[in-house]
Amino acid sequence: MSALSTLPLLAAADTPDYGWLGNTIVAIMEAIGPVGVGLAVFAENIFPPIPSEVILPLAGFTAAGGAFSPHAALIWATVGSVVGALALYGLGAWLGRRRLYRIAAWMPLVDVSDVEKTEKWFARYGYWTVVVGRMVPVFRSLISIPAGIERMNMAKFTLFTALGSLLWNAIFVYGGYALGENFHVISDYADMFSNIVMVLILVFLAVWVVLRLRRNRARAADPAVDHEDPEAAAARVEAEIKALQHRK
Repeated sequence: MSALSTLPLLAAADTPDYGWLGNTIVAIMEAIGPVGVGLAVFAENIFPPIPSEVILPLAGFTAAGGAFSPHAALIWATVGSVVGALALYGLGAWLGRRRLYRIAAWMPLVDVSDVEKTEKWFARYGYWTVVVGRMVPVFRSLISIPAGIERMNMAKFTLFTALGSLLWNAIFVYGGYALGENFHVISDYADMFSNIVMVLILVFLAVWVVLRLRRNRARAADPAVDHEDPEAAAARVEAEIKALQHRK
């Protein structure tokens, strides 16, 4: 067997296994290029349990393999972030506060108080919540909804979302690219590292779901807990936010 004929086998052997999710993301990126990065990040914005902390380093890692440039990965990742945020902004504007609170009360793993805290944080700190929120897992998706409810200036919302997303994406994309360029150094540990990351994500999600279910069950069984009607909660929060904005 010639040396050239062994190259595909060696490449396959050196390719780490990222688990079904990671492998799927890498396959999409390799098939359609940096546009696949944008699609993956867009999906992460719409469905927060998909972790950008996995998607973005894989984008950089794939770029290091020559599928596309890291700069293209960063640009498309930021485009995906902004488009996903605008979709949730539109959802918040369309639903409005009262319908959103009714939906939150109906969903088993979401609590009205979660939405209430996010809204109040947005009302208190304004545009900066959009920048900082893009760097906080899960919250970076949620913050777009109250921005839509409050009809935040869309041009400013887009700008601040782009700035926060660009910084967050750059850290992970270029970090993954740097690792990819030194794959010969870390190849012995890549599979183990990717497996550890996937296990930690699954454990985090499982623990979060269990704790949330226990909390909801305890609240439902405790007569001392004030089970506020979502309509009343929405009206109360609306009044509190207006008072806060008036004091500003």
